[in-house]
Amino acid sequence: MAVLPHEGTHSIMYGGWPLPIGSSLRTQYLARPDAAGRFPVVLILPTLDGLGGFEKDLCRMFARWGIVAIGISFYRQAGDPLQAYEALPDRRAIKDLDEIHEFIVSDDVGWAVSGDVGLLGLDVGGRLALIGAATRPWVRSVAVAYAPLTGDDEREYRVANYLDNLPVPVLGLYGTEDDLIAVETVDEAQRRNDHGQWLLYEGASHSFLDADSDSYDADAVSDAYPRLVEFFKTTLPPAEEIDLG
Repeated sequence: MAVLPHEGTHSIMYGGWPLPIGSSLRTQYLARPDAAGRFPVVLILPTLDGLGGFEKDLCRMFARWGIVAIGISFYRQAGDPLQAYEALPDRRAIKDLDEIHEFIVSDDVGWAVSGDVGLLGLDVGGRLALIGAATRPWVRSVAVAYAPLTGDDEREYRVANYLDNLPVPVLGLYGTEDDLIAVETVDEAQRRNDHGQWLLYEGASHSFLDADSDSYDADAVSDAYPRLVEFFKTTLPPAEEIDLG
């Protein structure tokens, strides 16, 4: 897929990709530059609704800027999204990430520049991204968008327990008018994770990055998307491209 100059720097390849998880193959979504070489990798952890069009759009956006992006499908059951999320133990979700990482560093993959990868978590996927960043040595950096920072007392892991000890660069994107995420919790995250950057977009509400959402905020997106690309480009190992010309 070719791109216009203002859309990125690379033509891309994208589509469903079977990845080994447990004893079976599960289809994830992969987008990568259509170029020879090795590139930084970002795993995109989905919203409550699971891997959908929004996450796939993000994968393609990153690929156009020279970053391999894999959209993760966590849920093994169809039906009500909240029930599917509640049925997903945190430990199993992190194990899924471990197994995807094992694939990335395997001999079957020739497009990953390093085993150090980035995580981008959206909504409840942000909880898992922060937990992964705190507990997995292969995570180099983490970004979250409107991820809940409280309300997980019934889950196995609590995000609040990790905010003081996140060992990697952090970028948090939130809206001041989010009726699900209190501004005070974002301020508290910034206080406890002072080396991170926790941003509040004035007037933006929950799901403001998603073009298919009623909450989509074009002004916030115009800042957030380039910021995300730059964040991962500066915190992940640089690409090693091969000039075949």
